[in-house]
Amino acid sequence: MAMKRNIDLLSAIEQIVEKAKDSGLSSEFFRKADRYIKYVAEKLELTKEQSVMMALFIDHSDTTDITISCFCKLLGCRTTRIIRYMSDIDVLEKRELIRCSRDGNHITYRVPIEVIEAFKKNEKFTAKDCSGLSCLELFVEIEKIFELRDNKELTFSATADKIQHLFDCNAQLLYVQKVRSYKLDEEDEMMLVLFSHLFVNNSDDGIMFHDLEFLYDNKCTWRLIKTSMNNGTFILLRENIIENNCSDGFVDRSSFRMTAKAKRDLFSELNLSLMNEEEKRNDVIKHEEITHKKLFYDDNISRQIAELGKLLEESEYKKVNSRMKANGFRCGFTCLFYGAPGTGKTETVMQLARQTKRDILQVNISQIKSMWVGESEKNIQMVFDAYRSIVKERSITPILLFNEADAIISKRHTGAERAVDKMENAIQNIILQEMESLDGILIATTNLVQNMDKAFERRFLYKIKFEKPTIEARMNMWHEMIPALKDDEVRILATRYNFSGGQVENIARHYTIANILHGESENIIEELSSYCDSERLDEKEHHKIGFNV
Repeated sequence: MAMKRNIDLLSAIEQIVEKAKDSGLSSEFFRKADRYIKYVAEKLELTKEQSVMMALFIDHSDTTDITISCFCKLLGCRTTRIIRYMSDIDVLEKRELIRCSRDGNHITYRVPIEVIEAFKKNEKFTAKDCSGLSCLELFVEIEKIFELRDNKELTFSATADKIQHLFDCNAQLLYVQKVRSYKLDEEDEMMLVLFSHLFVNNSDDGIMFHDLEFLYDNKCTWRLIKTSMNNGTFILLRENIIENNCSDGFVDRSSFRMTAKAKRDLFSELNLSLMNEEEKRNDVIKHEEITHKKLFYDDNISRQIAELGKLLEESEYKKVNSRMKANGFRCGFTCLFYGAPGTGKTETVMQLARQTKRDILQVNISQIKSMWVGESEKNIQMVFDAYRSIVKERSITPILLFNEADAIISKRHTGAERAVDKMENAIQNIILQEMESLDGILIATTNLVQNMDKAFERRFLYKIKFEKPTIEARMNMWHEMIPALKDDEVRILATRYNFSGGQVENIARHYTIANILHGESENIIEELSSYCDSERLDEKEHHKIGFNV
């Protein structure tokens, strides 16, 4: 019987399936269906066996969960019969005529809608030509590949193959050339491409382990990579391609992002706003968000602060920094602000940062110290690693602030035996070493300078002592913070109470709150005096302690 002239792909597939029912794919079946199998094979450029498998998949294309058992029921055969054709099914998957989802030991297939549409038109399906793409178009295709991997429709190996094919077709792109220049092995290169995808397509700079785990089939491989990322030995971390994010002044080892250098090197073909100075800065105090405050010092402190402020102006800082390097000196600006509490040490750092347009990486000392042996040393090291990374990102060098640094710059323990003493010595040694090689600006504040180790004293280039304010300075503070005060009232308060700026600010806040709640006082001096007496309560109580003799 001659084949009908109006035969097409779908009618040929229909005939193949009809004849395959309960045939067990016997040789008799192949003889009876030969004409139709040959038509499909020539049309799609497949072998006869691949053509039969394709026909079976099309017959089940109404579901996205096609299994081998579906074929067994139709064919009336055991699973082992179909297993013989698995290499043919693999070819269909590679040609993108079918897609496979692997969830553990459970494997299912589906036929993409674009394949069905091509067959409806009696056309051979050809995968999209991905050559000659722009960098942005490349990342559109990369996103599609990772979506298939996330849906378990591609194995890790198939994902890597598709990415490599995409790279081969677009070897002209600088991104492709740069990725390949790192000469990474397959697992590490795919991780780099995944980080690139998450940044470019999702603007993601807070990548967690759960964002990455789907990439690997082998759980053992993933555990090894995760461990190396945790302890900082992963090659992308070592090569400064990715880095940890910062939280509260030190590195969060469970959160990652691409470094600014890697972004510049890899994505120069893309116009990404996150590549420039407007890059995310959630881990630092932004200079533009610091509120202006007028501070009052005596003449000596004012002169020293003004000199330091001038040195920290960007033009002066760069000039001095380069001159110091040329002469073989340490180029880091290390400053110590010391003195009584409330004298404006921390606020001075803030105002210098605002004035010179420098962001601040503030270190929380209490969170540096850990109950786990060895963790504190890692934490302090990661602080400096994070600071170096931020310095590289910024066109204007930020300030590294160790606020209330008494606990880490005190005298080192001689002949330390206790684990805690050894830990504190180790932390101090790391800080001393980092101060030697610092290329940036470090400012530490402390209330207890008399207990400072001599090694730290030598390493601070600028040391400014913040004294309790003079009467004139206190008068200016009272007037600035409570403008309603008259000159004689200001003098009374400044003379009667030897307060720091922090204490005067507390009283001014208390007075403002009372005014909001109860309205203005008829006797402002009397009200402020009561607040002042409360403010120095600790001092008064201190004098009462002891025995009468």
